[in-house]
Amino acid sequence: MTIDEGAADPVVAAWEQIRGGLRRDCGARTFDGWLRPIVLAGFDAECGTVRLELPSQFMADWVRTHFAERLALAWRSMLPDVRHVAIGVGANAQRGAMLTDIPAGEPEVEAPAAPDLGGLHASSLEPRYRFETFVVGKANEVAFNAARTLATAENVAFNPLFLHGGTGRGKTHLLHAIGHEFRARRPGARIVYMSAEKFMVEFVAALRANETIRFKQQLRSADLLMIDDVQFIAGKESTQEEFFHTMNEIISAGRRLVISSDRAPQDLDGIEPRILSRLSWGLVADINQADLELRLNIIIKKLESLPDVKVPQDVVMFLAKRISSNVRELEGALNRIAAYATMTSRPIDLDFTNEVLANILRANQRRISIDEIQGRVSDHYRIRKAEMTSARRAREVARPRQVAMYLSKQLTPRSLPEIGRRFGGRDHTTVIHAVRQIEKLRAQDAELDADIRLLTRQLES
Repeated sequence: MTIDEGAADPVVAAWEQIRGGLRRDCGARTFDGWLRPIVLAGFDAECGTVRLELPSQFMADWVRTHFAERLALAWRSMLPDVRHVAIGVGANAQRGAMLTDIPAGEPEVEAPAAPDLGGLHASSLEPRYRFETFVVGKANEVAFNAARTLATAENVAFNPLFLHGGTGRGKTHLLHAIGHEFRARRPGARIVYMSAEKFMVEFVAALRANETIRFKQQLRSADLLMIDDVQFIAGKESTQEEFFHTMNEIISAGRRLVISSDRAPQDLDGIEPRILSRLSWGLVADINQADLELRLNIIIKKLESLPDVKVPQDVVMFLAKRISSNVRELEGALNRIAAYATMTSRPIDLDFTNEVLANILRANQRRISIDEIQGRVSDHYRIRKAEMTSARRAREVARPRQVAMYLSKQLTPRSLPEIGRRFGGRDHTTVIHAVRQIEKLRAQDAELDADIRLLTRQLES
């Protein structure tokens, strides 16, 4: 049925509260750009489905990718009768083509009574998130290879696999890709994918319903268990207790476990030491911030899925240079200019891009200075900051100076000649040599690579 002023009042009231929560939690920029246009289109009481609609397919895809689970959990907490949330395009869109159902409450596992599902409902994994659609570069190469090995190899030398990196760098994409590949190679396998937040919600619900045994069986019988964003269970003692025993059961049984987080195990606060020890026991692979080359390749790959969208090369380069915080925001920006161009029938050029992405571009302005980099590197290597601009060539000074030049190139928009001038009036060719030297040494020297990763995290935070 459609929304009316009588029977649907509780649904409308719930939607207003959910919108308020999204506005508060996501911030004005994300809410105004993507969530405010959502329209509550109807509620089918018979199947328990709420229909939400957006103006374009681009926007519907983005909301479905980034907010499907959050919307489902929010609706279920407000109205238990809501079992599904459908996100589509426009009131007159064809239901079969435009609407995708999202389970609102049940864990994404095969129900014991329906073994023919093969371990995981088809709608539980995002179809677009596969290894073939993941763009690989230096920043994510190790994580990609580890994920593919875990999904394809008959036997793996590591378990669990722990993937970590900042928001929007591809962790969730890799988890879904693992699920797709694992299921393709083992059609009868039981696969469970869920966020740590959903793990916590479902565990608490099981406690209240006195169904903890069923909850444990569903998770611990999985051949592949994937938990996304484990940092969300920080400080939740009972949830961590269950999580620890679930981990032990999966690993001890020789099944595969994949965990993701926004930071390394040793940097997770509020997580029990025994869990951190277990997480560090397998392979820990980080996903670094994408460099310019990787960002360009990501845009090019994304445009292949948008054949009707014409984006000039200067706009592609502009986006790759200006939106460097995370891949998700980069793809979101591309979706946004495509959606606005479609709705306004305007050509995509630099003026249009600056207008549509004004808030995003302001948020992505680099704030790290060369002076800050020089200070941080000097402190790390315990040399005087003045050595950054001195003429000394002793190894204990030259190598930190090269590291600082390398970080200046990676973390600031400054040109090579400008960087050289800030390091004692050196020529731009000296900066090029330093960057290439550090890139080569990072591949050979694990200690230097770890130093640069640490410095990068410190500077970005």
